[in-house]
Amino acid sequence: MSDVKRQLAKWIDDDRDKIIGFLCDFVRAKSPNPPGDTRLAAAHVTRFLEASGLPFRVIAPEPTMPNIVGSFDTGKPGHHLVLNGHMDVFPADVAVEGWTQDPWGGAIVDGKIYGRGVADMKAGTSASIFTYYYLHRVREHLKGKLTLTAVSDEETFGPWGARYLMEHHPEVHGDCCLNGEPSSPLTVRFGEKGPLWLKFTLRTKGAHGAYTHLSPSATKQAARLIVDLEELTTLRPSVPIDIADALAGAAAAIDEAQGPGAKDIVQRVTLNIGVIHGGVKVNIVPGTCWFEADIRVPPGLAKEEILAKIREILKRYPEATFEELNHSAPNVCDPNHEMIGILRANAKALGRPDPTPVVSLGGTDARLWRQRGIPALVHGPFPRGMAQADEHVEVEEFLHVVRMHVLSSFDYLAT
Repeated sequence: MSDVKRQLAKWIDDDRDKIIGFLCDFVRAKSPNPPGDTRLAAAHVTRFLEASGLPFRVIAPEPTMPNIVGSFDTGKPGHHLVLNGHMDVFPADVAVEGWTQDPWGGAIVDGKIYGRGVADMKAGTSASIFTYYYLHRVREHLKGKLTLTAVSDEETFGPWGARYLMEHHPEVHGDCCLNGEPSSPLTVRFGEKGPLWLKFTLRTKGAHGAYTHLSPSATKQAARLIVDLEELTTLRPSVPIDIADALAGAAAAIDEAQGPGAKDIVQRVTLNIGVIHGGVKVNIVPGTCWFEADIRVPPGLAKEEILAKIREILKRYPEATFEELNHSAPNVCDPNHEMIGILRANAKALGRPDPTPVVSLGGTDARLWRQRGIPALVHGPFPRGMAQADEHVEVEEFLHVVRMHVLSSFDYLAT
């Protein structure tokens, strides 16, 4: 390890309480989405950047959803690394979800920091912020440029967040993006499945509940259609050999990071019926039923292939129509990219397991870089309690993620 890297590691150790305190206060700055108001969280970040004398600006096309962009150029030719993290989080319903800790308390209990969004993804965003903070101190030892993007609106696909920045501010594109979404220190994500959200509507004449002979039931037809839509899971992707090779040896790491069984669906289409509504009264044959389907498409399959299969299935259901609600294409970058090698080397140097390159089941803002041909890697804490009660990160795991981002970003910009 170079003298500069040793100094960076020492600063992180010396600032342990400062880093942990920043994350706890970040959790306390409520930013549930919906409604998506991140002004408290953004103020927490900008206070830190201002106090540290770091350059930044606020870009807020939607005033309640500000984005913070900081950047410095070393003046020497080199890579442009972009750090990306979001400030909005899922909502929390204490009564329904059964929290044992205050979801907005940022409490430390038994070596764990609790709170809504601490894993998804205020721990990772904090790692980005402290990477920007520490590397600015050693900028004379770097080449190229470093940009921080702390964004809003990720939980709703980023029309006012990262997506807006990518479309209107090309200065945030860079040569590579590093993101700290919950993923696990055991993996580096180089790609992710793509969500395709569809709304299906079935309409029949309807009838009195005793006169079932007069009309098909829209709810029964919907139930049959839902079962038949499982046929989508039989579609198989065709992926490049380097992607297939990377995933072939990743099964154990995928299950460890994303839960038992994840390895079985990472290269398969999945179907979730998230919302269903039909009927007015128990003794009325429903004339209308609609449901919303969340279809996750693996790399190697296109939306058109999914829609073609759906149209084939709908030939059996003349009373059914569908519309697209949202879509983001599956995406990957080079599983052998330089930054992946750097991350793996630093994990081993820190005495941790070698993180395996994998594809994610869920989506992140990293897709926006990959979809423009820019490598984007995700390396963050385990997703413990993500979107559930008692979401948390282990303190030592969080500090490890900070070290990984700081030291790996240094290596990428020092070469």
